Amino acid sequence: MRSLRARLLVVSALVLAGFFALTGVALDQAFRRSAESALRDRLQGNLYALLAAADLNDSNRLVLPAELPEPRFNQVGSGLIAEVRDAKAATVWRSRSALGVKFDDTVSPAPGERVYTQESDGKTPVRLMLSFTTRWEGGDHQPRLYVFHVAERLDAYEAQVQQFRHSLFLWLSVATLLLLAIQALILRWVSSPLRELAENLSAMEAGRAQVLHGRYPTEIQPLADNLNDLLAKARAHLQRYRDALGNLAHSLKTPLAVLRSSVEAGTPAEELRSVVQEQLQRMNEIVEHRLQRAAAAGRTALGAPMPVAPAVQKILAALDKVYAGKSVRAEIDIAPEVVFRGDEGDLLEIVGNLADNAYKWARTRVQVQAHNGPAGREFVLRVEDDGPGIPPDQLEYVRERGARADATTPGHGLGIAVVQEMAELYGGELVISRSPLGGAAVEVRM
Repeated sequence: MRSLRARLLVVSALVLAGFFALTGVALDQAFRRSAESALRDRLQGNLYALLAAADLNDSNRLVLPAELPEPRFNQVGSGLIAEVRDAKAATVWRSRSALGVKFDDTVSPAPGERVYTQESDGKTPVRLMLSFTTRWEGGDHQPRLYVFHVAERLDAYEAQVQQFRHSLFLWLSVATLLLLAIQALILRWVSSPLRELAENLSAMEAGRAQVLHGRYPTEIQPLADNLNDLLAKARAHLQRYRDALGNLAHSLKTPLAVLRSSVEAGTPAEELRSVVQEQLQRMNEIVEHRLQRAAAAGRTALGAPMPVAPAVQKILAALDKVYAGKSVRAEIDIAPEVVFRGDEGDLLEIVGNLADNAYKWARTRVQVQAHNGPAGREFVLRVEDDGPGIPPDQLEYVRERGARADATTPGHGLGIAVVQEMAELYGGELVISRSPLGGAAVEVRM
């Protein structure tokens, strides 16, 4: 069963069936007890009516009137019967309705005690009987015991219970079906955003749309936003690779044209060697820059936050070995909870380029700081050194690809340009200023 709606409906049906079954059993038991209690109350009322109508005659014999207030006692087969026996179990009086009915003469309660018993035909109870013993004193002042038996057939009671069960089952079934129908409508309404999301995804697969449109409920909107971010990121990566290949091909045309023209012009060997080395160096810079730009992953909505401090410590430990002869002292001011929400390779590339420049120009000190902005939505990395710094008139120049503030210092001049492009890729910026240490302070805000 692959449909969530079908699963929920099946589970709802089982839960409702179980709930209404228990409810039906509880109501049935409650109704049976109530009906039985009402039957006992009626028997007790009829007993009191008989006691009120009974009296001793002049012969000190118990007599009852021929016509009783309860008409069912006077009708044969009415289902309500009564009998009075004396202390020797001899029948003193019987109602007309008891014609042909045999009472259980073994029941003999103590005086003033009421006893309910069920008479059976061998299979099922057929009558509920109330027995009561009373003491009667006649004119001779001799006490006499009489046992009153009042019984009523249970077929009316059972019919009443069966009718109630039938009505109860009918209404519970109708309630179950109605609730299931309402549940189905609710599920259809609740799942409509999911259907809309699936339709939008199908439209994207068919090429009819580029993003997921529309507003979704609070629980689904983050999913739609993350899918849009993921798809936009994938398209941006693909476009970057295409652009990188196109730019690489275009950028290599000039060095190749220079080499071709030098060869065709018959340039002397020494001069040709110099031209080749120069153009190869330029081609190497172009390829390195384009590859770094294409490999940048950019911001990701589904990536797990990555701690920054371990990555910075790893890079600075490697640079300590590379620049061991300069005895640079690196200071790290990064709290353990500072994280970077992006690709690990991008973080290492940014920190590596900025830290390498700082080590390269520093005299004795390099300082690396990082922190997160409000709600962790911003990441700020600051790298400073105590070197000569960057003159104000060259701040924009060093941002260009291949630009170097000091041409005598080894390097390709790509570090700052790569970091700036990555910062822009993450929707951020790169800021260059003067450090309190005396050198340059490069800050990346993403």
